[in-house]
Amino acid sequence: MAITRDDVLKVLSMVTVDAAGTTLPASGRLSQVVVDPTNRVMFSILIDPSEAERFEPIRRRAEGAILATPGVSGVFASLTSERGPNQPAQNAPQAAPPQPPAPGRPAAPPPPRTGPALPGVRHIVAVASGKGGVGKSTTACNLALALSAQGLKVGLLDADIYGPSVPKLFGLSGKPRVIEERLLAPMEGFGIKVMSIGFLIEPETAMIWRGPMVQSAITQMLREVAWGELDVLVVDMPPGTGDAQLTMAQATPLSGAVIVSTPQDLALIDARRGVTMFRKVAVPILGVIENMATFICPHCGTASHIFGHGGARAEAERLEVPFLGEVPLNMTIRETSDAGRPVVAVDPDGPHAQIYRGIAAKLWGNLTGGPAPRAAPRIVIE
Repeated sequence: MAITRDDVLKVLSMVTVDAAGTTLPASGRLSQVVVDPTNRVMFSILIDPSEAERFEPIRRRAEGAILATPGVSGVFASLTSERGPNQPAQNAPQAAPPQPPAPGRPAAPPPPRTGPALPGVRHIVAVASGKGGVGKSTTACNLALALSAQGLKVGLLDADIYGPSVPKLFGLSGKPRVIEERLLAPMEGFGIKVMSIGFLIEPETAMIWRGPMVQSAITQMLREVAWGELDVLVVDMPPGTGDAQLTMAQATPLSGAVIVSTPQDLALIDARRGVTMFRKVAVPILGVIENMATFICPHCGTASHIFGHGGARAEAERLEVPFLGEVPLNMTIRETSDAGRPVVAVDPDGPHAQIYRGIAAKLWGNLTGGPAPRAAPRIVIE
């Protein structure tokens, strides 16, 4: 049974927002309503920050009414607030202006963003890039597998709402199982717990969503999935420095971020922006990875620096952040990724897997200050 936007509006017209009986659609607070091909409904309610407590019951009523509608498979409903860049929220307490640092003393760092922690998850690491096309998703996928190969319990969240790649990279299809109301069981691939918006929509569906929808989807995939006990949750971020990054920085206590870049100047310009953005929201930079660093011709063995070489390492030194390593431009990595059989999983002792495992070891050391536990030995029965 297909659900239409008009069906949703009809149900929401039964939800009132004040004593005068103003309905939610008539209040002017309702965002664009989106219904995806799986009958999952998404909308947000515009409020002033001071109204959050009053509107949370209204949000729950609206969400419950939609969930009770026959044919609806799920709901993303959120409260959102918009204000100008220099305009404080109405009725919000005014903070005292910051005092300049004493002469000879550095300014205090910004306070960390500490959203509620995920129960059972020790560390959340964002893998980000300033622009698309630098191999960030492939890197995040193999990095998660390399961490798992060191004996860690690892999950992977695909937060790239507009271009989810993780289902393809892991060769996974189908829809997540609902454990209980509003709680999904993650998919699993090669020993990794995986969640992606790609599991909830048709492969060719275009995600034409505004910021509040993206924020709501990421928050729900983060918090309404049964991740269980994890040492690390790797988050494959969308490229850029927009809503998804801010949502992750504000909605959960990120342990740090990894920036992926190719060596050429055009990519490094955007990588700098990524470092700057995470620093502004007080998220530590755990390191920079140079992807597609060198191409070795399979016929003559000549090394070619198609995108340059060493740019990311030099940029990491300039920005005073750790450099985690270089990943070559190689057909094996591309072919295994396209086949849904990541190179770290299918050739764990090969040269490319060893590169990712070395990067993962440095990352874990930067994250915790110590080595990862060793994986249990593989027992071979002949």
